[in-house]
Amino acid sequence: MRIQKKFSRELAREIRKGAVGVMPTDTIYGIVGSALSFSAVSRIYGLRKRCPDKPFIVLISSVRDLKPFGAEPDKKTRGILRKIWPGRVSVLLQVSRKRFSFIHRGTGKIAFRLPAKRSLRNFLEISGPIVAPSANWEGKPPAADIRGARRYFGNRVDFYLDGGILKSPPSTLVSFAGGRLRVIRPGAGKIAKSLLL
Repeated sequence: MRIQKKFSRELAREIRKGAVGVMPTDTIYGIVGSALSFSAVSRIYGLRKRCPDKPFIVLISSVRDLKPFGAEPDKKTRGILRKIWPGRVSVLLQVSRKRFSFIHRGTGKIAFRLPAKRSLRNFLEISGPIVAPSANWEGKPPAADIRGARRYFGNRVDFYLDGGILKSPPSTLVSFAGGRLRVIRPGAGKIAKSLLL
C-alpha cells in the first residue's frame, strides 16, 4: 500500500491490471477498480461491506466507452447525453452484455458518468472504465480525505491518491423515461428543467 499525490500513467495501468485503491473523483473520494475486472469489483464489494444487490456507478472517459458494455443509446438519447455530459450526472443505461452482471447485479442496467474533470478523464483513457463507489463502509459517512479513507480500509487497498479534502454531494443519478430524464437521486449535477419529466 502506498500514498501518491497525483494522477499518473503508471497508476492508471495498475488499475487496468486489477489494482484497487482510493482516489478523488469529480465529486468525492471513491474506492476504485477496473469495471472490466470481475476480481477487482468483487474485492471492492468486500472492502466496502456493500450489499451484493446494489450496483456500482462506472466512470468513463468518453461515450465510446459504453460500447464494451453493450450500452448503445439511440440518437435521441445521445443528444440528451451531450447536454449533461461531461458533468456530475450518472445515467442509468440498459446494457446487453450478460458478462457484466457482476456490475449490474441482475438489473440489466448500469449507471455511467462522464466526469467534467479533465485530469480524471485523461486518467480514465489509460485505466479504462472504473467502478468508483464512495470510500466508506456501507451506511457510514464518505471519507472526506485520505486519513478518513484509511480508517475504513487501512492497508487492504493497493494505493491511496491524495487529493486533499473533498466535500461534495454524490453525483445526481438519473434514468430515461419516455425520452426524458427522471431524477432517482438528487446530487451535485445540474440538469436543465427542459430535459426532466
